[in-house]
This record gives sequence, structure tokens and C-alpha cells, in this order.
Amino acid sequence: MLKKYPTFRYILLRAIWYFLTFLVALGLNFFLPRLGSDPVDIMMAQSSFSSPEIRKQAEENLRKDFGLIIVDKQGDIVRDADGNAVKASKVSQLFTYIGQVFQGDLGTSFKNQKPVSEIIVQALPWTVALQFPAILFGWIFGNGLGALAAYRRGVFDKLIFPLALLMSSVPFFVFGMVLVYFFGIVWDFFPAVGAYSLELTPGLSLDFILSVAYHYILPFFSIFLILAGGQAIGMRSMGIYELGTDYIKYAKWLGLKETRVLAYLFRNAMLPQLTGLALSIGQMVGGALITEMIFSYPGLGMAMLTAIQTNDYPVIQGVTLLITTSVLLANFTVDILIALLDPRVKQGLSMDAK
Repeated sequence: MLKKYPTFRYILLRAIWYFLTFLVALGLNFFLPRLGSDPVDIMMAQSSFSSPEIRKQAEENLRKDFGLIIVDKQGDIVRDADGNAVKASKVSQLFTYIGQVFQGDLGTSFKNQKPVSEIIVQALPWTVALQFPAILFGWIFGNGLGALAAYRRGVFDKLIFPLALLMSSVPFFVFGMVLVYFFGIVWDFFPAVGAYSLELTPGLSLDFILSVAYHYILPFFSIFLILAGGQAIGMRSMGIYELGTDYIKYAKWLGLKETRVLAYLFRNAMLPQLTGLALSIGQMVGGALITEMIFSYPGLGMAMLTAIQTNDYPVIQGVTLLITTSVLLANFTVDILIALLDPRVKQGLSMDAK
């Protein structure tokens, strides 16, 4: 029956593969943070207790709260013959973790005892507000420049292409540090770190909004310019390819206006760039976290950095899981868009079904 609907069959098979990939990523997400030292031992070393008995009780309570030891149905700690708490195996912890994830429970932070979902909800808007406009406007601006460079060539192309190639080759964190050094420290044009002035209370006041906008400029351009350069390079290459096709030559021979020819070129060269946009949005959560660390921006980057420094497993797992899920969803969306929009792919699926 599915052979009658090759596109639906393709999407269903891709969905199954992406779900299996998600389960594998979930397992890796659980085990990798645990290759380091025990966070409970670190927390206990940073605390002082009046007696060994109180210390032992506090340690057991922490391990119980974090699911590191076995408890019975009544919630009591299971102990061995010597009276020590029985540690939960990694496998049982894994299944407990997977069950909690599918219930929407990402655990509790080791560091501040807050739910991981609450930490992510507080940090995610800053990351999205910074990176989504930078990705979107960088995509639009870069593709426009790339199309013009491919169509006009000459001096315009010789100027745009080297600049775009330079910008696309610079890592986010290197460019961010350059902006901080010159515009934030040497010339003192913009704030070097933070998302707003520390003396202000977050809210909808005009002073707070202006402070956020002022602190926003350097992090925004550190992402925007690099993405625009990469998109310009890609669109220029696709534009040059499209200019050699018969339909463009025929359009010019008919005497169509230059803007009309450029519109045809831009539309047909857009599909690979649309794929790049979807992937960039999917990777938005983890794509430029180092940029947030450089600017001490209160997004997921800083949350991840703090969690790594303190071996806060649940926060590391929660942020990593969010990044993994967004990337998988972006790739799945790209596969669907290609199957629906590219006639060559649709024709290939139809032939495979036969």
C-alpha cells in the first residue's frame, strides 16, 4: 500500500531512522558525562559537617535525590549487609533516565537544586533572541549579495567574494574575541560582556530594553557577519551554475528585464540554500554557544559552561539533549522539504516505488 504513496513512504522511513538515532543519542547523552569524576563527591568536598554520621546521611540523601542509589517502593534506601546504601547500576540509571525524559522530566541540577527544565526555560529565550535574527538576516543578506555577485561579476564580484570568503573562514569565537578586544576594550564603543547592565532589574522598562539592545550589538554581529559570508559564497557558486543553464540564456535572449532574470536565478538556486537555512536554525541552540561564553551572554552557552565546570550531569544532559533534538528535527525537516519541493527527488522516489 505504501508503494502507492512513495513520498509518504520515504518520510515514514526517515522518521523511523531519526527516532532510532535519537535513542542512540539519548544513550550517549547519558553515559558521556559520567566518564568524569563523581559530582556528589565534589559537592561533599565543598561542604563541612559536624560529624561523620551527618556527612554520610547528607551524601546518601543527595545520591537518593539524584537516582544514584536504589530505593524501595516506600522510598527507603536499600542497604547491603554492612548497612551501606546499594548503588544503582548504570543500566538501571539509564532506563530511569530514558523514562524520565519521555515524561518531560530532565532531572534536578546538582549545583542549585533547581529543575533542569526551569534552567533551560530561563536560558533558551536569550539564545533564541540572539541567534535566530542573526541566522535569518545573515541568510537573507548573504544570499542577496551572493546572487548579485554571481550575476554582475566584474568589480562587484571581485570585492564581495574575497570578503565573504574571509568572513566564512573565521570561527565564531575568534571573530567574537576580535570584536570584544577592539570595540569593547580598545575603543570602548560597546559593552564587552553581559546582556544588560547589572544595576538594572530585568523587566519591560525602557532603560532595561535599551541596555539589552546596546549589549546585543557585538554578539549579534559576531554571528551575523560570518553566516552572511558563508551564505554569500554558497549562493554565488549556485548562481554561477544557474547562469550557464539554458533557461537563463533563453530569458536573456527574449530580452527580459534584468530584475526578472535575477528573480529566476535566485529562485532556482534557492533550494540548497533553503536546506542550509533549515540546518542553521536547527543547530541554532548549539551552533554558537562559544560566542555566548565569550560575551558572558546568559543563554544556554553559559548554562552549559557552568554545568561542565561543576560536573552538573543533569544540566549537561538536558542542554545536550535539546541540541541533539533540534539538530535531528532540522535534518528531518530538510529531508521532508527536499522530498516535497525538489521534482528530481520526487521523480526518483516514484521510480523506486515501481
